[in-house]
Amino acid sequence: MRFIGTMREDIETVKRNDPAAQGALVIFLSYPGLHAKWMHAPERWLWRHRLRGPARILSQITRLVTGVEIHPAAKVGRRLFIDHAAGVVIGETASLGDDCVLYQGVTLGGTGRESGKRHPTLGDGVMVGAGAKVLGSIRIGSGAKIGSNSVVVKDVPDNSTVIGIPGRIVRRNGRRIARETLDERPGLMRATAPDEEEVLWNRRAIARACKRIEQLEKEVANLQEAVERLARTKTCTGAQSSERRGSQTGAVAADAPTARA
Repeated sequence: MRFIGTMREDIETVKRNDPAAQGALVIFLSYPGLHAKWMHAPERWLWRHRLRGPARILSQITRLVTGVEIHPAAKVGRRLFIDHAAGVVIGETASLGDDCVLYQGVTLGGTGRESGKRHPTLGDGVMVGAGAKVLGSIRIGSGAKIGSNSVVVKDVPDNSTVIGIPGRIVRRNGRRIARETLDERPGLMRATAPDEEEVLWNRRAIARACKRIEQLEKEVANLQEAVERLARTKTCTGAQSSERRGSQTGAVAADAPTARA
């Protein structure tokens, strides 16, 4: 009976989170994310009772049918909503709180550098966007949001929004904050793919640089004109001085015979 109550609760969760949701029967039959979550319950029961082989076999069957791979040892909270349910992977030591939302292509995985607890822990009400990767034994705070295609390898505070590769916090408690990067874990290579926010920031920086270059070019042109004017002035002054010296020399030469006579 408790499992029936869980199914009803999960169907209501779909209705709240998916505006395209139809009736309860359609949701029951056509949402593979729900099927993966429901199948995880017997898989985890088998795992906890040390029936590890059957648990893994059942989880692989679930993966083939739904496109979602949840390790039997993973801890999943209530009202988990996996939307579109394609390519979602939840690792062995991952732990999810209540009311989490995962979109297609999400990986809650490891970095390959850790042992024991090596997968992330998500608090309550965490949303992870399509294609995002949350890696390592890190904690994602309650109410946090991870942007699509982000790569997060460090703890995220409660009620924060993270985007980019590597993930950086852009909002905290509903307020926009300065650029703050979540540093990579040792041994994890930095990715270089820019995100929309970074592209916009770079465009503004380039625009400012172009404007400054234009100002400097005008200043250089003005300096060149000033140098040319100064050169012309010196040339004219030199010519006039030469003419005056020539006139004076001629006058002296003309006066010399007169003086001898």
